Amino acid sequence: MDCSIALRGLGTLMLGAAVTGCASVAPVPYSEMASSAYMAPDKSDASGRVPYRYSTPVDWRAYNKVILEPVVVYRGKDHQFGDMSDQDKATLAAYMQTRFAERLHGRLMLVRERAPNTLRIRLTLTGAVTNTPVLGTLSRFDMAGAVYNGVQAARDGEGMMTGSVIYGVEIFDAGTSRLISAYVTKQYPGAYDIKASVGALAAANAGVDEGADALMAQLN
Repeated sequence: MDCSIALRGLGTLMLGAAVTGCASVAPVPYSEMASSAYMAPDKSDASGRVPYRYSTPVDWRAYNKVILEPVVVYRGKDHQFGDMSDQDKATLAAYMQTRFAERLHGRLMLVRERAPNTLRIRLTLTGAVTNTPVLGTLSRFDMAGAVYNGVQAARDGEGMMTGSVIYGVEIFDAGTSRLISAYVTKQYPGAYDIKASVGALAAANAGVDEGADALMAQLN
């Protein structure tokens, strides 16, 4: 038997075994998030990226300022960080703070004090999955991986052995402290985003970018 064919076959078997052993992490309505009691399954979200949501009728254009609270790293027992280190959690939280501030600043003035026409946004990092070293990137070129990732790309699903980020968003009217919107979301890069497969937190960071864009789409 040709050695290269045998090695490719072995690689595919290993890839399949790895995928079988890694179930996708699904967000939950986290018990220690203040807004969890208000959230309900979001049946309008076909992608599965936002499984739980609370919403009220809001004229988002009436707001021109925002208070972005420091990102909270969730400590509840139902967190979904797996064995992620505290250092990686802190790094990811810092990245979230920076990227969301940058996106929000594109439409809203970032402020620190409560005032009329001001939103207050709290981000709670509740879980994350790191990329699988080496295999996550190789799966974009392996035949079995290409087929799987092709199907996932068509359905806006997660790529093979790719990381992700899960977090909660709570939006308040800063003047009244009234909760006007909240949701839990899982974000990840496109299944064929090779750049996001290189580095432990690359996919989670890409998910943060996706999530910040999604929030801005809601506020516009």
